[in-house]
Amino acid sequence: MQFSQIIGHQEAKQLLLKSVQQNHVAHAQLFLGQEGSANLALALAYATYINCENKQPDDSCGTCGSCVKMNKLVHPDFNFVMPVTATKSVSKDALSSKFMNEWREFILASPFQGLNEWMQHIGAENKQGIISKDESRQLVKLVSLKAFEGSYKIVVIWLPELMHPSAANALLKLLEEPPAQTLFLLVAQSAEKLLATITSRTQIMQVRNFTEQEVVQYVQQKYNLEADRAAQVAQLAEGNLNAAAKLTSEVSSDYFTFFTDWMRYCYSYKFNNLVEMSDEFQKLGRENQKNFLLYALNLFRKVMLYGVDASLISFLPPAELDFVQKFSKVITGNNAGELAEELNQAHYHIERNANPKMVFVDSSLQIAGYLRKG
Repeated sequence: MQFSQIIGHQEAKQLLLKSVQQNHVAHAQLFLGQEGSANLALALAYATYINCENKQPDDSCGTCGSCVKMNKLVHPDFNFVMPVTATKSVSKDALSSKFMNEWREFILASPFQGLNEWMQHIGAENKQGIISKDESRQLVKLVSLKAFEGSYKIVVIWLPELMHPSAANALLKLLEEPPAQTLFLLVAQSAEKLLATITSRTQIMQVRNFTEQEVVQYVQQKYNLEADRAAQVAQLAEGNLNAAAKLTSEVSSDYFTFFTDWMRYCYSYKFNNLVEMSDEFQKLGRENQKNFLLYALNLFRKVMLYGVDASLISFLPPAELDFVQKFSKVITGNNAGELAEELNQAHYHIERNANPKMVFVDSSLQIAGYLRKG
C-alpha cells in the first residue's frame, strides 16, 4: 500500500515520511486508532516506504521490486501476526502463518475492516480470535532470521491487545532486546488492554478517525455514490470507513428529505401527513429505520451545535446547512434535551422490535409538542 491510497491524514503521513528520511525509525511503533480508522493502512504504507528501493519525497515509488511484492503482501521480509482460531480448514495448531492466503485476500479487499469481518472471513463461526502462546514461539523464530532482501525485517502485529499473556511477555522481551534491523509495527484499537510495559517501549502514533469530508470522498470514489447519499453515509459512519462500507448498501432512502418533511409536519401539526409518513417509515425496514433515527440524532446534534456557535459545524452539504440554520431558530434550551431524548427512545424501541408505525406516530406527537414549546 502507498500513502497516496489513503485519503487525508497528511499530518501522520509527514511524520512517518520524515522518520525514514531522517533515519529516526523506531524499532517498535504503535499505530493506535479505532476500528475503521487508517491505523493499519498507514502501517502498511509506512512499511512499503521503508523498504522501497527508490523512495520519493512523499511516497514509495510503487514500481521497484520491493514495492511490487509489498503491495501484494508477499515480500519475504514483511510478516504478519494476527488473531486466529481453529476453523474447518485449520482444525488444530492455529497460527497466523496458516492463514496468510486468507489474510492477503482480506487486507487487499480493504485495510479498514475489523475483527468481526476477519473472523467471518476465515470461517471462525462464533469462536473468538486470539494471538496464542504458540504464536510467540513462531515470532521468536521469525525475528531470529536476517532480512533477505530489504533494509529491514518488518513484523506487523494486528490487534496485539488480543495476545495471550505468554505471547505478550514474549513480545515484551523482543522489544527490550530488539534483533538488529527488525521493526515491530503494532496496530491496536485499545491501548489500555495492552501491557503497560509494551506500550512504554513503543513510539505511539495516534491515528484519528476520518473526517466526514474524507468519508464522503472515500465512498464516492469506491462506491460511486451521489453526493447527497454519500454525505448521509458519512454522518452515520462517524469517521469509521468499515461502517461506511456497510452503510453504502444499507442506506437506501433519502434520509434528509424524510427528516425535513417529518419536522415540518410536526411543527405545523399536520397529523394527517404524519400518519401517512408512518406508513412510509414502516416500509423502510428495520435496519433502515434504525439508521434513519441515528441520522436524525446526528443532524439534530448539529442543529444544537449551530445554535451555540456556527463555527462548530465543520462540514455540511448546502441543503443540510440551510435546514440547520433555519431549524436552529426553534431549538432552545427548553426543548433541546427533550427532543434528543425522544429520538433516542424511538431508536431504542425500534431496536427492540416495537411496531414501527406506532413508534413513529407516538414520537411525532411528542416532537410536535416539544417544537411548539420553544
